Amino acid sequence: MSSSPSPLHLAVALDGAGWHPAAWREPVARPGELLTAAYWADLVTEAEHGLLDFVTIEDSLGLQSSSPTEPDGRTDQVRGRLDAVLVAARIAPLTRHIGVVPTVVTTHTEPFHISKAIATLDYVSTGRAGVRVQVSARQNEAAHFGRRTLPPFRLEDYGTPAGQELVTDLFDEAADHVEAVRRLWDSWEDDAEIRDVATGRFIDRDKLHYIDFEGRRFSVKGPSITPRPPQGQPIVSALAHATVPYRLVARAADVGYVTPHDVEQARAVVEEIRAEQTTAGRADETVHVFGDLVVFLDDTPGAAETRRERLDALAGHPYTSDARIFTGTPSELADLLQELSEAGLSGFRLRPAVAGHDLPAITRGLVPELQHRGAFRQAYEADTLRGLLGLARPANRYAATTA
Repeated sequence: MSSSPSPLHLAVALDGAGWHPAAWREPVARPGELLTAAYWADLVTEAEHGLLDFVTIEDSLGLQSSSPTEPDGRTDQVRGRLDAVLVAARIAPLTRHIGVVPTVVTTHTEPFHISKAIATLDYVSTGRAGVRVQVSARQNEAAHFGRRTLPPFRLEDYGTPAGQELVTDLFDEAADHVEAVRRLWDSWEDDAEIRDVATGRFIDRDKLHYIDFEGRRFSVKGPSITPRPPQGQPIVSALAHATVPYRLVARAADVGYVTPHDVEQARAVVEEIRAEQTTAGRADETVHVFGDLVVFLDDTPGAAETRRERLDALAGHPYTSDARIFTGTPSELADLLQELSEAGLSGFRLRPAVAGHDLPAITRGLVPELQHRGAFRQAYEADTLRGLLGLARPANRYAATTA
């Protein structure tokens, strides 16, 4: 372990009662409150108590499922959720420092709507908004919209030519989506609003710009109807497990969440994303790579493992995840995070197995342990999410055309 570790970035991924499917049956879970504003306010307030960089809020356009590609018909797990962007807008004003990053599914959502929604979130949070972009290959979700049909797709199809073609198409579309959204955020120059009562001039029309985006799936004229967000560009993030989504992170995102299971894998993933960044002409830009881990955290050795086994018994099967599952004490988790960070990860997005138990264990157990080691902030050092992540406020791409 190095004597002066680099400070880590930490986020938490919030999803209903927690990431374990039986989490809602725990005494601390509050299942009757999952669809209330107070529940989400309590979670994000707890996360801010721990000085975390940001929270992400999961979302989907179909009911939750134990299958990654189709509905499962189960009734013994949490089903039903609130809209992540609207939850984010509700909880953001209740906090002062933490970033708020809802999930949006680009496959079925218009870039114009998303740009406006996330710009609005940036205003109501005074510069702490982000977005997690996600694609969907699920036929049942496409059927909610009726605008396109998707071929049948299961995880075992991923490596087939047809599977690769579908996945590449969805992620290329997501990259176009992000590009259109980013252009819309820039379509108003920073000083486009004059608001001069005496002369009756509210906006300078010369400082609003058509973005004229033409993609394979959609075209967007612009300008936006929402002025440029306080951060200029809110944070864009995405979860990635393989080369095609790594490319999306490298081309379009500020933060990528990846799922390595050991240091060697983490190093390889970071190297691949950095190579894709270079290919995309972004070698000199900061793209954070965060490791995702599901966490069962307890102070007493062995307690987390016992709790996980009890939850597995309630669920009727052992819990598995795309991400590494950590079971242990805050000190052991701190060791693991510092070890993984040496592979080039700049932070971590932790998924609390049981929100009511493992989120406070992160903020009140893990965070003090990392602070004691000099590996995490003692106080919030910036007022915006870009600031917390060490990212400058970007210049407006259209401003030079009128300079």
